[in-house]
Amino acid sequence: MAPPFEIKNWTWRGYNIRYAVKGSGHPLILIHGFGAAIGHWRQNIPALAAAGYQVFALDLLGFGGSEKPPLDYSVDLWQELLKDFCAEHVQQPAVFVGNSIGALLSLMVLADYPELCAGGVLLNAAGGLNHRPEELNLPLRVIMGTFTKLVGSELLGPFIFNQVRQKHRIRRTLQQVYRDRTAITDELVEMLYEPSCDPGAQKVFASILTAPPGPSPTELLPRVNQPLLVLWGDADPWTPIAGAKVYQDLATQEPDRVQFKVIPNAGHCPHDECPQLVNRLIVEWLAERGDKDEG
Repeated sequence: MAPPFEIKNWTWRGYNIRYAVKGSGHPLILIHGFGAAIGHWRQNIPALAAAGYQVFALDLLGFGGSEKPPLDYSVDLWQELLKDFCAEHVQQPAVFVGNSIGALLSLMVLADYPELCAGGVLLNAAGGLNHRPEELNLPLRVIMGTFTKLVGSELLGPFIFNQVRQKHRIRRTLQQVYRDRTAITDELVEMLYEPSCDPGAQKVFASILTAPPGPSPTELLPRVNQPLLVLWGDADPWTPIAGAKVYQDLATQEPDRVQFKVIPNAGHCPHDECPQLVNRLIVEWLAERGDKDEG
């Protein structure tokens, strides 16, 4: 089924990047999380565009329909991609909307390139690309260390990756992080599975698992001065709402700049589980801030 938005291709540093665009008005840039793609925003792009915004969404290098070269992947690499995309295609301050790792990337751009940003919407923001060693207990640290070594090996890596990417395992993972099982559709599973069949996907996976976690939200937030809307699915086992205290405290301290909203009975991807509520909250927040072009 054809997506309800236009898909385009852009060459960045010699690599093909797939992106979507729909609508006109003030620009919004949607950034997916780990393993996801433009299609994860399929229930958000049309609604946000219909509300009077120009909506962009990218497949980060290494994900979705974008190229998967054998590189050392990092949040810094993707931040440079976003910066260059804005310079070439957006050319005015945009609101960055990110889920999970995409929310962390949004924070990085807000902190490091404020001239590109009018604000940010963070959905179940990740604390890093990977867990920092001090965040894991010793047994789990050993298990994760062993797994990352194996998945990156020339001999066993392809076999392990082939097991991880099986559709029934993708569905099982989604059942862990989606509260609403009815949101786990065949379309969603296929969207996550299909890019894993691309040449280079295993190398990308291995590189990301061994990449540095990047800056933490607590390091970034003191340098962010733009308005923020933070949305959090309260049933998320990956980034539990207990870890959102830094954002809740900020919303208490600076209520005119930062809003924190709980999405009840939603997991790690509330924009896909509860799209109508998330879309409404984003549009209302944008309208309050006057981020809609008139006319």
